[in-house]
Amino acid sequence: MIPLIHEGGCQCGAVRYRTSDQPVRVIACHCTTCKRRTGAAYGIGVYLKDTDVEFTRGEMNTYEFHSDESGRWLRNEFCNTCGTTVSWTLEMRPGLRAIAGGTYDNPNWFDVLAHIWTRSARPDMSYPDHIKVFEKALPPT
Repeated sequence: MIPLIHEGGCQCGAVRYRTSDQPVRVIACHCTTCKRRTGAAYGIGVYLKDTDVEFTRGEMNTYEFHSDESGRWLRNEFCNTCGTTVSWTLEMRPGLRAIAGGTYDNPNWFDVLAHIWTRSARPDMSYPDHIKVFEKALPPT
């Protein structure tokens, strides 16, 4: 089977990446951190095995944040030039890397599995009937 290849990058184009294979999961997150990271009502993380992500151009800075809920770290990686958050890793998900869904050249190739931390969602948010919705994090798998 031929792996699925998808490309993307930051707003200014200084950072570029290529991902291969299917994501492990795709989550829409309504937590305060994701809202601040994206400047939007929620963030979409496309989680892949770290080995399925290749950065092909550019340099990124890192910002490490510790959750006030769990105390675990999250490392945002963003473009040195335009500041776009492109990727992040989580202490609770070793071996996985998230790509910010909106940074793909085609941000419509993946399907969202669930919306999480909806207790922090905007009150006017609505969800499709076929999508799983959780007030907090995904249950352990």
